[in-house]
Amino acid sequence: MKSTKTVILAAGHGTRMVSEKPKVLHEVGGKAMLDYVISASEAAGADDIAVIVGYKADTVKAALPENLTAIEQKEQLGTGHAVLQALPFFENFNGNVLVLVGDAPLVRKETLEELVKAHEDGGFSATVLTAVFDDPTGYGRIVKKGDELIKIVEHKDATDEERSIKEINSGMYCFDAQALKAALQAINSDNVQGEYYLTDTIEILRGMGKKVGSYPTPDVDDIAAVNSKVQLAEIGKIMRRRINSSLMEAGAIIIDPENTYLSVETKVGKDTVVYPGVITEGRVVIGENCIIGHNSRIVNSTIADGVDIQISTILDSFVDENTHVGPYAYLRPNSHIGKNVKVGDFVEVKNSVMKDGAKASHLTYIGDAEVGKNVNLGCGTVFVNYDGTNKYRTVVEDNCFIGCNSNLVSPVTVKEGSYVAAGSTITNDVPKDTLAVARARQVNKEGYALQMKKIKKISK
Repeated sequence: MKSTKTVILAAGHGTRMVSEKPKVLHEVGGKAMLDYVISASEAAGADDIAVIVGYKADTVKAALPENLTAIEQKEQLGTGHAVLQALPFFENFNGNVLVLVGDAPLVRKETLEELVKAHEDGGFSATVLTAVFDDPTGYGRIVKKGDELIKIVEHKDATDEERSIKEINSGMYCFDAQALKAALQAINSDNVQGEYYLTDTIEILRGMGKKVGSYPTPDVDDIAAVNSKVQLAEIGKIMRRRINSSLMEAGAIIIDPENTYLSVETKVGKDTVVYPGVITEGRVVIGENCIIGHNSRIVNSTIADGVDIQISTILDSFVDENTHVGPYAYLRPNSHIGKNVKVGDFVEVKNSVMKDGAKASHLTYIGDAEVGKNVNLGCGTVFVNYDGTNKYRTVVEDNCFIGCNSNLVSPVTVKEGSYVAAGSTITNDVPKDTLAVARARQVNKEGYALQMKKIKKISK
């Protein structure tokens, strides 16, 4: 195969999206639409990629990988005009140029590979990626004479007869670089919209005696593009089906794929059960034989084998083997949870380590802390890590027992094997194998309650 470059069209505002955000940066499956197109192009073997930016150009540029070329289209005068801005990118190149659109995130590397193969095998100067739609409204029509591609007509400019054609233009092409250069220099804006259409290059190339062709994708989902938030949701549903099907084929058990929202960068080990309503975002790795209970949310985190998570939120953290999380637990960023740990209901952990065998069964806050092996944190334990200006760290060493409703005021260390009595507020280090009691001594005033009752009766 010849060397291939890619030009991705990503300059449009997308007014039907009714959004200030550039259309191509709207997300599907936890990833910007443009990112999918870039990834598919790279996977299909593109040697170099340029992205045409326009609306909020700086925002789109900032979202691009550093190895890509960004080319600004200052005026949006049509697709032909957009590709013309990229002429310096390929004008001295002798190979293929893929022209793709940044709002078609379902395009796959296999489809692009087949497009390039059809282009080279057919000896074409241009090859159009096409599909057959039951309802082609809004799409450019593929006009053929027999199997020969004659021209592409935009829906707005098509006759009634041409609008009856079901085969449509995806807006994606493979060109011979030098043929594309010649055709772009000959396009004009003689149409209803007064724009420079890339589709016109097909007729121009035919007029030059060049051979042009088409490759109809067998999966029409490949070319589905987004022009509104309704379409964004529809494509999100297709992407969700693809992601979940791939994970199930790899061994995961997804109870209700239609209502499970896993990011494209999620990996799930075999025999892990994922219940409805689970959401993952970013890069998430879940091991084997886990249970991810309904309505749990996991973001940029790693979950090892055998973990049970119930109705909990985990952000930018690590959970080791055979640990139980939840229900209603909250692991905030930079939490590292060891093996056989229990993080129970309404427990919050932030920027902390809980080592193997540690337990916080309920109603506990662990912030900026290191909790040792086999430590038991009683109900209502609070790591008081913030003095209003600075945050400090607390260490509870191995095999300690912290009684209910205790406050550990940072910075403080509870040494190995120690006990903290329930209701204590610990402000000083606790030595090894010590019982720390930091609460007022109980005083019982017998008969006092009867006196109070009499006072209340008189006051009435």
